Amino acid sequence: MHKLALFRLHLIVFLWGFTAILGKMIHANAEILVFYRMLFAALILFIFIRAFKKESIKVSKKIFFQLAAIGFSMALHWYCFFYSIKISNVSIALSCLSLSTLFASIMEPIIFKRKIDISEVIMGVVIVACILLIFKTEFRFKEGIFYGVLCAVFGTIFSVFNGKMFGKTSSGNIIFYEIFCGWSFLMIIYLFTGQIFHMNEISYRDIALICLLASVFTAFPMLESVNLMKYISPFTLILTVNLEPVYGIILAFFIFGESEHMSPVFYLASGVMILAIIVNGLLKAKKQKTLH
Repeated sequence: MHKLALFRLHLIVFLWGFTAILGKMIHANAEILVFYRMLFAALILFIFIRAFKKESIKVSKKIFFQLAAIGFSMALHWYCFFYSIKISNVSIALSCLSLSTLFASIMEPIIFKRKIDISEVIMGVVIVACILLIFKTEFRFKEGIFYGVLCAVFGTIFSVFNGKMFGKTSSGNIIFYEIFCGWSFLMIIYLFTGQIFHMNEISYRDIALICLLASVFTAFPMLESVNLMKYISPFTLILTVNLEPVYGIILAFFIFGESEHMSPVFYLASGVMILAIIVNGLLKAKKQKTLH
């Protein structure tokens, strides 16, 4: 069962890595892409929870507003991620995601009221040095790097606070309300800015690809990741998820060709960042094993 769980885990991480590929293949801008991705994913999750699992979607007002706030950070995370891809490329957006580990090492001790881990600080310094090196060598993508860093910030906020929500209601409800409320916030923003009147500026091809993105690459892996927690440890999940940029960068290199070919320094810096995250995870696991 453990081997099957690990296969399923790598499958969903591969699917997450492929979202960046789809993001580049979809011609619609980031605003439209995220709007429809969240709308379709929310609809799919609602049908799954109510029609297939026949579960209630009722939650308390307190939990609803907490999930709404987290959903807003999710919407901003996805917007910055796809916007970074649109104005630079897949490799830049995915490499910046590694900063999430650094931001989590700062945010988690504050939110969960635990001591700062010195190994996380050291790893953070290594990651920042690598990002600065990428910024220096790939300066032409400076705007993409900026939004990639913002993507990592909002992604960390989403992940850390999301960790405090599990157990308060069903996993399906948590994911549904976060995505639905994230879409609702976008709807309100687009109404005020007038962007809502441009939501029809999308081709049938893009709608089909976004439906694929919302179902196979969003709703399914999110639900599957929650189900896998029954068979694997949170550490294994987090460590494997760090392979998302690896899958995505390799796929982008072979699928898009020249537009994704980066300098040797970029690949070296990205490799060091990912290695630092994995080594830190292994050291943590060893430390926890020693304590037990």
